[in-house]
Amino acid sequence: MDNEKKESTSFSKGLLQSEELYQYILGTSVYPRESEHLKELRDITATHPSSEGIKSIIRALKISPTMKIDLFLDLLTNGAKDNKWAVMATAPDAGQLIALLLKLINAKRTIEVGVFTGYSLLLTALTIPEDGKIVAIDMNREAYEIGLPIIRRAGVDNKIDFIESEALPVLDQLLEDPGNENGFDFAFIDADKINYWNYHERLMKLVKVGGIVVYDNTLWGGTVALSEQSTPEAMREGRQRTLDVNKLLAADSRVQISLAPLGDGITICRRIL
Repeated sequence: MDNEKKESTSFSKGLLQSEELYQYILGTSVYPRESEHLKELRDITATHPSSEGIKSIIRALKISPTMKIDLFLDLLTNGAKDNKWAVMATAPDAGQLIALLLKLINAKRTIEVGVFTGYSLLLTALTIPEDGKIVAIDMNREAYEIGLPIIRRAGVDNKIDFIESEALPVLDQLLEDPGNENGFDFAFIDADKINYWNYHERLMKLVKVGGIVVYDNTLWGGTVALSEQSTPEAMREGRQRTLDVNKLLAADSRVQISLAPLGDGITICRRIL
């Protein structure tokens, strides 16, 4: 265990060594540019039952997984036992990068798998042009409706086609229309990890060459850097699924990738073939 602690703190060249530094980044470059509607939705999400504190613990796990993992598990299995999907909220710094990517590629048609309360969805709707459209898929409409009044006040709900469903049938249905093949500019995936590769295969047909697909939670609380034996049992299955999809994405010649250490890790895939 001591050797793993040493490895987990020495291999990283990242500067985010403390919560204070992370808050400095948010306060300096993220929050000042965040729209009032995004801030309102972020605040509602943060105070929603079971979501308080989970995102900060995920950030802490990225910095020192062997020291923080027990705290994360306690919150996940006790404080969040009635609402485990609270961990799906998008980190605001990751959201800022997503907005930049959307602008850089002039995205107009997008897909979002896993909506939660709609922070990344609202951010996307605010970023794409007036005639842009988002296909938003989630099995939990209740969570989406927490943020829906804010999305409506922001005046962008007309850009969103929310579908309450499992994602694979919806993606397959989209592929039945030849007009959708290579018809989307961007996709954001923050959903069930077991299907990430199934989503990826379909998105490689739906998202055009030059388009971008972003996958969330690709560091899985920092456990990807631990051995299976050192990973708490409750996180082992998710860790293995994350390791598998990370390996597949890294070997996929159809995409150029970058795994950014924001939030719980986001992997950015630009389709090149």
